[in-house]
Amino acid sequence: MTTTIQDSANPGMDHPGSGRLAHAPEDHPPIPHARVGVVLVNLGTPDATDYRSMRRYLNEFLSDKRVVDYPRWKWQPLLQLIILSRRPFKSGEAYRGIWNTEKDESPLLTITREQTRKVAEGLEARHGDRVMVDFAMRYGNPSTDSVLRRLQSAGCERILFFPLYPQYASPTTATANDHAFRTLMKLKWQPAIRTVPAYFEHPQYVEALANSVREAYAAAETAPEVLVASYHGVPKRFLMEGDPYHCQCQKTTRLLREALGWEEGAIQTAFQSQFGPEEWVGPATVDHVAELARQGRKHIAVVSPAFSADCVETLEEIEEEIRDAFLEAGGETFTYVPCLNERDDHIAALLSIIDNELGGWV
Repeated sequence: MTTTIQDSANPGMDHPGSGRLAHAPEDHPPIPHARVGVVLVNLGTPDATDYRSMRRYLNEFLSDKRVVDYPRWKWQPLLQLIILSRRPFKSGEAYRGIWNTEKDESPLLTITREQTRKVAEGLEARHGDRVMVDFAMRYGNPSTDSVLRRLQSAGCERILFFPLYPQYASPTTATANDHAFRTLMKLKWQPAIRTVPAYFEHPQYVEALANSVREAYAAAETAPEVLVASYHGVPKRFLMEGDPYHCQCQKTTRLLREALGWEEGAIQTAFQSQFGPEEWVGPATVDHVAELARQGRKHIAVVSPAFSADCVETLEEIEEEIRDAFLEAGGETFTYVPCLNERDDHIAALLSIIDNELGGWV
């Protein structure tokens, strides 16, 4: 969009519609009207489920030093020669089980696009065309680099970068921010950029999470006896080195319990998706739900507060692997509480966070 207006955000512009700087020569290249960009960022998705697509995606993901911080000389031979020769087949099978065949894409991509559409509608109602909204993935497509460059080319001189992780963690929030700043390092004209901090304490996020639990319980044929809040795991070493993720997860569980008005012990915290030989924060969800069944808890529910959108970790790992572990150990009913996805109360929470972080920009 190249239409320009004379205002405080773009004081040097004249000739509405021309995109030309005031007092600039007639042959000066047109400059788009200054706008503010908002980028919603999620983890990522393979482009397809075949071996090559999965290997490309996993290679990018597992080569990230924020995700696996072992020395390169030690990790890369193991990754390239052993892990990436086998894991793409298993991961591809997992993705095929949840793939959106109608759109030929992963559910994460479908949901993130819809979240972005709703957020864009909300911001347009507030600010007109002054704010552009787009989404990016840390791994896979659309890439963070391509989206930031597109927004800059469209005139976004200020960009709010919003990793959709309620709790901060080095392998999620930090690596997303790292990647954004790598793009800025390559730009001749850098936009001003703000990053959105962890929002697990935001009252509207907590209430949306509580609403999702209430609705799932109301729809359940048998009332769950306990709710397990399952978060993506991290090595225990990360906690010892100062990563606040584990503590923020524990606090999220407490805030959710308080919002629901439940007694202590009604919600239990566990961690999934462990990878590699070192000790991870625990308990491991897959083991914990089996132990609950052996203790006589025959009806449980699982919610995943660390994911803003359903993905392979929820639709395949929780809905299949973790569910099977519970049932095989003697459990009878397993209720999965979907992620907040594009729920209206979730979108309202995201809009509230964005409005706060855009202070002084619009």
